[in-house]
Amino acid sequence: RDESKFTMGFDKGITSAGKSRVKFRKAPKTENVYIKLLVKLYRFLARRTDSKFNKVILKRLFMSRSNQPPVSIAKLVKEMKGKTGKIATVVGTVTNDIRLTDDTGLKFTLCCLRITDGARARILAAGGEVITFDQLALRAPTGTNCVLLRGPLKAREVYKHFGRAPGVPNSSTKPYTRNSTKSRKFESARGRRRTCGFKV
Repeated sequence: RDESKFTMGFDKGITSAGKSRVKFRKAPKTENVYIKLLVKLYRFLARRTDSKFNKVILKRLFMSRSNQPPVSIAKLVKEMKGKTGKIATVVGTVTNDIRLTDDTGLKFTLCCLRITDGARARILAAGGEVITFDQLALRAPTGTNCVLLRGPLKAREVYKHFGRAPGVPNSSTKPYTRNSTKSRKFESARGRRRTCGFKV
């Protein structure tokens, strides 16, 4: 028989392991029973409603702590300006910000996983409200009038060390030295001054 007519099947598991891998978590790794209960609730809502909001909340509940960056109350004030009656939703921690002096903009409803005592006190004192995700599911099962917010993911100090190698031309990557705040005499000669080889 003519062998040219028969081609091998594409084995996705062997030939293309990179394409077939799971790109995000399908369940939380945490042992926190309250997170697991929220996952159970939002799995149901994501399945039984056509709301994309519920699917996003469920996906964010699975995320690691480093992918749930904290949000300050100053950012909430900025984002909620002119959005009266809407619910600020954060799948993560909300923290206080002492640089925010005017508390009048804190009069809104906030739904989050965690909140610091200082941030909670300021929101409640301004006439705002802090609710949990199970309360949100009763109020807005499809995410109506909810503003979904998240913190700055790349704000972690470790991101300063990622990128082109420190010392190569056009690199602004931070080097790992013994004491990065006081390292005056490390990685400051060749490549950092014209008299030693070259200057970046």
